[in-house]
Amino acid sequence: MFADHQIASGCVTLAAEVAGDGDPVVFLHAAICDRRMWRPQLESLGAVCKAIAYDRRGFGKTQAAPEDHSAVADLMAVINALSDGKRAILVGCSQGARVALDAALMHPARVRGLVLIAPTVAGAPEAVYTPAIKPMMTVLKDAESARDLDRVNSLKARLFLDGPLAPEGRVAGAARMQFLDMHGGVLRSPPAGKSVDDIPAFSRLGEIAMPSLVLWGEFDFPHIQDRARQTAALMGGIGQQVADTAHLPSIDRPAAITGLLQAFVERCTDSTQ
Repeated sequence: MFADHQIASGCVTLAAEVAGDGDPVVFLHAAICDRRMWRPQLESLGAVCKAIAYDRRGFGKTQAAPEDHSAVADLMAVINALSDGKRAILVGCSQGARVALDAALMHPARVRGLVLIAPTVAGAPEAVYTPAIKPMMTVLKDAESARDLDRVNSLKARLFLDGPLAPEGRVAGAARMQFLDMHGGVLRSPPAGKSVDDIPAFSRLGEIAMPSLVLWGEFDFPHIQDRARQTAALMGGIGQQVADTAHLPSIDRPAAITGLLQAFVERCTDSTQ
């Protein structure tokens, strides 16, 4: 059972949902999804903690007028409104992981643990595509330039849900339909403005002292897997590959991700709160 919340931050009202009670765990979605990518994890973790997911600006049910803003400030508004004053574990995928990392660097006293899945990290080395992947990225760029949104949606499912070097259509059925619905909404959402957060997180990863877990999919882009390994090493955290998945394991390997999260939450139990 989910409880819906509306949280003001700047000129936007963020749509959030909560399952359960107790120590807060906040989920941050990828830039090609919305908060629905975490539904199985909210359902399971809501039995042992207060699981919170929200739509960032321009995603899902949060529709914002264009406004320069801080994605971290939006996250802190959610934490302030829903965490009951407790420190939160942050779980982020891709761009959501970047927001979680930035928050951990800006507000370390408010964060008690990090789970980063295929993290985007500001200041990390630029992507280098292998010869097998370069043509796929060219096709995607052409579709984006032509504003062929249905084609872009299909290509993103191929690249990020299946994995660029895995068979096309590897993920089918309800999981694929969910991704296409989420990302289709993202593609058609009006611009929400730019986040002004500018933190050289990659060069500061060694400052993060809280427990951390970095995950990456076996079928994800090779450069994203490399970045995740580097991130885990520089943070002194635990790094782990997740088998049979690509960039969005919470969608096509929900039970595996839920199990890893439950184990991490148990390790991070904070008796000082």
